[in-house]
Amino acid sequence: MNRITHLFGIRYPVIQAGMIWCSGWELASAVSNAGGLGLIGSGSMSPDLLRTQIRKCRQATRKPFGVNVPLLYERNEEKIEILEEEGIRIVFTSAGNPVKYTPLLKKKGFTVVHVVANVKFARKCQEAGVDAIVAEGFEAGGHNGREETTTMVLIPQIREAVEVPLIAAGGIGSGKAMLAAFALGAEGVQIGSLFVATPESSAHPAFKQKILEVDDSGTMLSLKQLGPVRLLKNKFYEQVCRLELEGASPEELARLLGKGRARQGMLEGDLNEGELEIGQVAGMIRELKPAGEIVGEIMREFREAQKFLETI
Repeated sequence: MNRITHLFGIRYPVIQAGMIWCSGWELASAVSNAGGLGLIGSGSMSPDLLRTQIRKCRQATRKPFGVNVPLLYERNEEKIEILEEEGIRIVFTSAGNPVKYTPLLKKKGFTVVHVVANVKFARKCQEAGVDAIVAEGFEAGGHNGREETTTMVLIPQIREAVEVPLIAAGGIGSGKAMLAAFALGAEGVQIGSLFVATPESSAHPAFKQKILEVDDSGTMLSLKQLGPVRLLKNKFYEQVCRLELEGASPEELARLLGKGRARQGMLEGDLNEGELEIGQVAGMIRELKPAGEIVGEIMREFREAQKFLETI
């Protein structure tokens, strides 16, 4: 047991990322039942749908689980009220300033974790009173840091800057990668892409299949003028690149993005015009596996890697 497993009351320091359109109750409960911490991704949910998801998750697992609340979306106050009413105790916030909601959440008795991509915001997190920090490198899928700092560079810098428990995210695709993150000061890992490619993920089957076909160069960070997002390369991505090369303004890029582009891609399975958010480790994923199997494999490989290093 370390500080992360103790904080959440879980067996393994493996946290499933709360990914928009991919992280419903089925995935969260499967990860929690396997000994990790599952998260319901509320960013794509209305408050009423979030309540339904929480209740279904509670029926599917007696283990701890939490909810991710991305701060760039609307109706967060309503969602926080629902979390309180439904007895949720663990909240991961992301995509925004930790000062905005951390004091309120702590006053209400939540365990609060915030996702950051640089040392400045890690310090803000500690000052705001978070219980733990997720340090996410730019290998990660979805919304990302403007600094483009890799996970292996980010973790030791944040570890030196703060004292609260630290969770590594971005590019964690194996138990070996988890051990490397621990060697640099992490006490847990948050994993997204591997869990998208599971039967329990709410991502569209066509999106899951596309992930299996991606090679090591299949994703790129784009839309930096609006907010960096790592995407699979497709027709929509190519349109973004063309506009960026032509010097398009943020307003022009926003018009191309429109509304519902991520839903169109990840939930509805439009592989050409949809926004397909996934991390660089997609190039390592070659088969769909149950979420519980992934947790078990990560921990076995982690221990095997530990033993191997002891022989050197």
